[in-house]
Amino acid sequence: MTVVQDIRLEPLDGRWLADVAALVTDPLVLRYTRIPDPPPADFAREWIDGYIAGRQDRTREGFAVLAGSGRFVGLGVAPEIDRQAGELELGYIVAAEARGQGVASSILRRLTQWAFSDARAERAILIIDVENPASARVAERCGYRLEGVMRSVHLKQGRRIDAGLWSRLPTDP
Repeated sequence: MTVVQDIRLEPLDGRWLADVAALVTDPLVLRYTRIPDPPPADFAREWIDGYIAGRQDRTREGFAVLAGSGRFVGLGVAPEIDRQAGELELGYIVAAEARGQGVASSILRRLTQWAFSDARAERAILIIDVENPASARVAERCGYRLEGVMRSVHLKQGRRIDAGLWSRLPTDP
């Protein structure tokens, strides 16, 4: 197994449409994210366009994550940015072929660095399905603290989920 630690974030745009389309149909992605299941036919294109528009009005940001070789290994997103409050939500999705290689932790570390330096956030949050312990371990490894569990917070496929609310401040170690 190759461990991918050298990653870079590129602004999400149409160049990554095929990669994003593959991600949004991945069963694990559909299971543990708020992406609709099944995703509408043009969901990947509309999702990318939403991040491009959000970049323009500074309400969200999306990044394609590339390994040092230039291979697409996932997404890093800030689906909600509240500049006035200095708070944003972060999220990450790892491509199936890159899982188990340290990519999720690398993405979250880079996103967190971006949040506190470039976006000037005072608080970053993660919302993680309680049935996704792998993602909770990534949050812990990256210095996030579990604040609590939001019960029955999201409805998907007729099932309500509980999600952990994780946070990190720029002053946290």
